[in-house]
Amino acid sequence: MRTVTLGPEGTYSHRAASAIADDDEIGFRQSVTSIVEAVATGEYDRGIVPIENSIEGSVTESLDAVAEYDVAIVREIVTPIRHALLAQGPEFDMIASHSQALAQCRSYLEREYPDATLEAVASTAQGVEFARDDPSIAGIGHPANADIENGLEVLAEDIQDQDSNATRFFALAPADERSTGGGKSTFVVYPNANYPGLLLELLEPFAERDINLSRVESRPSGQRLGDYVFHIDVEAGLYESRTIEALEDIEELAEKGWVRRLGSYDLEHVVE
Repeated sequence: MRTVTLGPEGTYSHRAASAIADDDEIGFRQSVTSIVEAVATGEYDRGIVPIENSIEGSVTESLDAVAEYDVAIVREIVTPIRHALLAQGPEFDMIASHSQALAQCRSYLEREYPDATLEAVASTAQGVEFARDDPSIAGIGHPANADIENGLEVLAEDIQDQDSNATRFFALAPADERSTGGGKSTFVVYPNANYPGLLLELLEPFAERDINLSRVESRPSGQRLGDYVFHIDVEAGLYESRTIEALEDIEELAEKGWVRRLGSYDLEHVVE
């Protein structure tokens, strides 16, 4: 199962990808968009992208990419996030990590290292690499990324602002692998319209059929100001008649736009 995710080796995305593929089958990219594109074109069988963090919310690049490219969601993977401060020693000037990791550790960093420069990089693993190469830089990543042989030690563990910190990842596949079986489903809806009560009309078909919405988000369509694409997660499978009926109503409301059924899938937890 050729799988691609955010690199370099050692990212939280890499840990999530290890749940569905062996390490020798995992490749890396530097952006979520390039991962989704690689799956859509068939270069890889699977792609693992972060979709939402329990502290910082949704990963907007992931939302935009799954709306732009024709792919399927075949699994949801949830992994706990344990951030550690990694450096060659206690003296450093800069802390480098992914922007989400920096935000998730904001309170700790402001309290313990108020004078340090915070540098957002492509991934937590890249920040760790910088720390490994430069004693003036510390990184934030999983404590397993410490490298005693190269002088990289754990200065502090569990520095995230909340102990319940976890990230949801979507396992993506080519569009022809979409499934109707699973406990959750995701849709992207572009109504190509804007009028009072539109969002209510889009949500009512689910409420009327007792379908729980686990996530609803809007993203700019890029067509014009005030025009939005809606991302909807529901706790129901596409095989269910109630889901099919609700989507028929949604498609009628979005007749000037489009509705993309990204598929049904089940949830898997990746534990330490």
